Amino acid sequence: MIVLIQRVSEASVDVENRTVARIRRGLVIFLAIEPGDTDKDCTKLCRKVIGYRMFSDAQGKLNLDVRQANGEILVISQFTLGADTTKGLRPSLRAADPGIAEPLYELFVEKLRTDDIPVQTGVFGAHMDVALVNDGPTTFMLKS
Repeated sequence: MIVLIQRVSEASVDVENRTVARIRRGLVIFLAIEPGDTDKDCTKLCRKVIGYRMFSDAQGKLNLDVRQANGEILVISQFTLGADTTKGLRPSLRAADPGIAEPLYELFVEKLRTDDIPVQTGVFGAHMDVALVNDGPTTFMLKS
């Protein structure tokens, strides 16, 4: 399981020319479910994302997590993050089967929501147009 998290001042997702999600200040999370990922991986990574200190405190240090910063979260399924890019000029896509990936994606989202953080999502498996303003820019990749 891989997440690419970006601190944003705003973000939105459109599917078929219709906005399906929009957040203000917070995090955009691109989530890739890889073959072999489990509920345990999901729980571990979700806890890490929620507690990851990506927002500045009064002294300008990255000491606040998304909850402390009163931020929102937008989760986007992103199977291409798990691609093998070590050889050649074409990625080898190796995402988990959708029958396994979608329930883990939904579990990840539900675990975020239990922490009373406003969470929006894209549409699993859909072609999405994602617009965001990366604040910083501040971007981190986390793996389970």
